[in-house]
Amino acid sequence: MRIENYMSNDEKFMQRCIQLAKNGQQNAKPNPMVGAVIVHNGRIIGEGYHVRCGLAHAEVNAFASVSAADEALLPESTIYVSLEPCSHYGKTPPCADLIIKKGVRRVVVGCIDEFAEVQGRGIQKLRDAGIEVEVGVLETECKALNRRFFTFHCENRPYIILKWAQTANGFIDDHHQPVQISNEFTKMLSHKLRAEEDAILVGRITDERDHPQLNVREWCGPNPKRMVIDHAHPLNLESLHAQNIQSLIVEGGAETLRSFLVQGLWDEIRVETNTTMTVSDGTRAPLIPANAQVVSSNMYDKNVIVIYQRKD
Repeated sequence: MRIENYMSNDEKFMQRCIQLAKNGQQNAKPNPMVGAVIVHNGRIIGEGYHVRCGLAHAEVNAFASVSAADEALLPESTIYVSLEPCSHYGKTPPCADLIIKKGVRRVVVGCIDEFAEVQGRGIQKLRDAGIEVEVGVLETECKALNRRFFTFHCENRPYIILKWAQTANGFIDDHHQPVQISNEFTKMLSHKLRAEEDAILVGRITDERDHPQLNVREWCGPNPKRMVIDHAHPLNLESLHAQNIQSLIVEGGAETLRSFLVQGLWDEIRVETNTTMTVSDGTRAPLIPANAQVVSSNMYDKNVIVIYQRKD
């Protein structure tokens, strides 16, 4: 018997919302990434995403893309949105009000917006207007899309990524001296990650010994905010929150990484292992905590990058 993956129409169109939303990865900050798709009888008649903070939201762009000929179809259409439509006035008017005004008959929402100004109010407003609302289609994927945004607003701190490279036998240097563990391709991936996150941090010893540039010279995009900490200048999460830093990469050294692990201050761990390199002595890499689960593992030539996330 052959088993095929089945995806409902709702899931298919929500997947398209997620694809669209990712186009706003850089410029939507500090707002969440959101995609919207308007469907009539299985045909997409409009779609959009949140392009830039301060500009129109995904739903507004989706309605704007509907042709004049298809406007009459809206009362018989469904709008899919990866994140709950807003119900409050911010830099733009409430999207829930626009949906009601356009008269669509059904709204499918990927996940509730946990931001305090929303938290289900948009959904309730739509239902109070007599619109059918379904919530939770591809919810896990939609939440993952904006996990930085949700962590920032729910926990009042940035989403924290611990990152290190290690030899096959578990050292991050060679006799306590810097050593090139990454290959050219994985080095580029590290710089791509830097371009996608808001800030990057190392400890004072690493800064003084290795003089890391911590920029994106191997990739295109903005440099993350560079940070150095030590006992005299500890990390202040409230300060990062006040600076609107939604994500933080911690690149070490080992003691700095372990201090984050001991305090449970991490959301994601990225470990690159050079499977052919060994050293006889040096600084041991941190141990992966028991509450970490593997979400991906990819080989790039002789180097493997494993990504862990915290178990709920």
